[in-house]
Amino acid sequence: MPDTGLSVHALSIVRGGRLILSDLSFNISSGEALLLRGPNGAGKSSALMALAGLLAPETGTIAYLGRDPEASPLAHLHYVAHAPAIKSGLSVAENLKFWADTLGGGDADIGAALEVAGLGGLGSLDAGLLSAGQTRRLALARLVAVPRPLWLLDEPTSALDTAGAAWVGELVSRHIGNGGLAVIATHLDIALTGRVGSLVLGSGVQ
Repeated sequence: MPDTGLSVHALSIVRGGRLILSDLSFNISSGEALLLRGPNGAGKSSALMALAGLLAPETGTIAYLGRDPEASPLAHLHYVAHAPAIKSGLSVAENLKFWADTLGGGDADIGAALEVAGLGGLGSLDAGLLSAGQTRRLALARLVAVPRPLWLLDEPTSALDTAGAAWVGELVSRHIGNGGLAVIATHLDIALTGRVGSLVLGSGVQ
């Protein structure tokens, strides 16, 4: 995976006339993960949306290093929101195929990605029948189906049992071990190996 980086300086976010996040700064490079921590309302989700280019910050700069400056930020990253974007009425495989096509991975091996996500054998099942944990796994399966260097994950272990949370830790650890980057908003502990930092919003880097 080519060397990439993410540099954020003095980022502030206002939503609904209220200051959600103030003066957020950090730098990460290939092979690193950063955990964003803090209570509900601290701005973790808003920060990820800004990094994904889905929310305009009030002030500050976001620089993506090692990518085509003319390309959209979404062309080199995965943003997986807290609420899984899964459509009932479509099968598990159809949901993942939709995301793969949307993300430019039309040649993705859907079956293999579902196997990695622990959903092998469920491809033909209506996604609306999945448990909350299985739905979370399906949302995260796009990380496997379509490789991207930067992962922005909002509470990725939400609704997962112990085994599922361990799988997320292994998935992210393998990603950064291969030179990827990850910024993860979480209030839960995630077992990660490699170069991992933690930033408590409003409290600085630990």
